[in-house]
Amino acid sequence: MHEICTVNMTVKYLLKKWTLLIILELYKGQNYTRRFSELKEALSDITPKILSERLKELEDEGIITKKVDATSFPVRCEYTLTESGADLIEVIRDIKRWALKWKIDNIPCGEQDCRNCVL
Repeated sequence: MHEICTVNMTVKYLLKKWTLLIILELYKGQNYTRRFSELKEALSDITPKILSERLKELEDEGIITKKVDATSFPVRCEYTLTESGADLIEVIRDIKRWALKWKIDNIPCGEQDCRNCVL
């Protein structure tokens, strides 16, 4: 596979550990938005350093935007899915459909819309 292959280039950042789960958690937020602390709480096993790195990478790729509110202390950062980030939700749904059909026997995961998932 060539370095400049579209699939190769996309896989390099999308399939890093936590990336798709961060996107999914943003999707669950009101207006596709969540604060850093909310993401950290939802993804309890992720370290703050890795969460920061992944958010920066997603921002650099145009998948999320970051809004900083420095009018209060502590400073609040909110992350929101962009249009391209929201489009990735369909990819995540396709992965889920495939997994439920062919690979993963996960009865509690009956929600096709991950936004309604409480697991």
